Amino acid sequence: MKVKETLNEGLKRAYEITITADELDAKVNEKLAEAQPEVEMKGFRKGKVPMALLKKQFGAKVLGEALQETIDAAMGEHFESSGDRPAMQPEVKMTNEDWKEGDDVEVSVTYEKLPDVPEVDLKKVKLEKLVVEADDAAVDEALKNLAENTPSFKDRKKGSKAKDGDQVVIDFLGKVDGEAFEGGAAEDYPLVLGSNSFIPGFEEQLVGAKAGDELDVKVKFPDEYGAENLAGKDAVFTCKVKAVKEPVAAEIDDEMAKKYGVEDIKTLKEQIKERLEAEYAGAARQVMKRKLLDQLDGMVKFDLPESLVEAEAGQIAHQLWHEENPDVQGHDHPEIETTDEHRKLGERRVRLGLLLAELGRKNEVEVTDAEMSQAVMAQARQYPGQEKEFFEFVQKNPQMRQQIQAPLFEDKVVDHIFENAEVKEKKIKKEALEKALEALEDE
Repeated sequence: MKVKETLNEGLKRAYEITITADELDAKVNEKLAEAQPEVEMKGFRKGKVPMALLKKQFGAKVLGEALQETIDAAMGEHFESSGDRPAMQPEVKMTNEDWKEGDDVEVSVTYEKLPDVPEVDLKKVKLEKLVVEADDAAVDEALKNLAENTPSFKDRKKGSKAKDGDQVVIDFLGKVDGEAFEGGAAEDYPLVLGSNSFIPGFEEQLVGAKAGDELDVKVKFPDEYGAENLAGKDAVFTCKVKAVKEPVAAEIDDEMAKKYGVEDIKTLKEQIKERLEAEYAGAARQVMKRKLLDQLDGMVKFDLPESLVEAEAGQIAHQLWHEENPDVQGHDHPEIETTDEHRKLGERRVRLGLLLAELGRKNEVEVTDAEMSQAVMAQARQYPGQEKEFFEFVQKNPQMRQQIQAPLFEDKVVDHIFENAEVKEKKIKKEALEKALEALEDE
């Protein structure tokens, strides 16, 4: 096998690989010899089929496998000896298209290698860690929101019309084709209008109803409804409105606290304070991470693989186009051109991605199996009832696993940098933290 370099320009590399006919033939014979003990053929005992007959029968099929394995082995040897790491999958193609059995095989290989990333002295990184304490006013505001989100209901004035958000107490009887059906009736049922807890279209028809009203609510069961005998069917619910009630905020007391699983309001306040400060800490970390990335971007310069920059710029342009055109869900749209701004942002992302990857590699940062499992579980919760299928999908899909693992790895590298950088704490108010977050969105 001969390997000849044909391009060495910046990060671009190209090689011509020649695999001799003898090498390829030897590889075919090797694979046939491995399979021979298990081959059965009429007229021969298992494992006793002559090699010449095997080659005639299976040689053409084995030839393709042998060629691919030989090329893969050649590439593996090349990357090991050169130390190159390809930025993307190398482009490999046969160049002698008129090849016939018995000829040498000529293959061209082109790729961009990952650049050498310069060392970064993390002690020169200077950061400010914003610290916000949840004061009494913030805790009281959160308590007030909780009270409004867990309302009780009181009767409206006699003759009042039901509004969205009100609770109506109703008796109802549902029929399909004039026949009552199982589960279609109830008495004194408390229904909050706008809660979307009933069939689509049901609650809207009760808006404006008064206590004492009787009306027919006409709806159609969804085609995907759980009960097959009702799916897609028209139904009529005869309803009697017995009361119309307006929501009132819950009293902020021990009884309200018990609704949230704690014994008294003091304990609930402590939990709220902890939750708020965890939220503030998360927001402050976002701000500090952006400042870190800005610093790192200014500390290092090195050649970037053109293929990675183009791919990243294209992805950015595509994402921004969909944000500006939210009605277009699929990919059936005009070709999206990348601009200099997309490219500039793409270069920054590629540069920082390569730098963080190199820092992680050199400092042996790894995502543990436990961390990966926890992340998969968190995403699986977004698909209630389909958690098992999601787990199986992730297991069988390396690209999906990489998508989940990548942000975990990046955050662990960022944490490593925080630990080694010069970090000073600065206490600020919640409003100042909110402004810092808004500034990130504006950039």
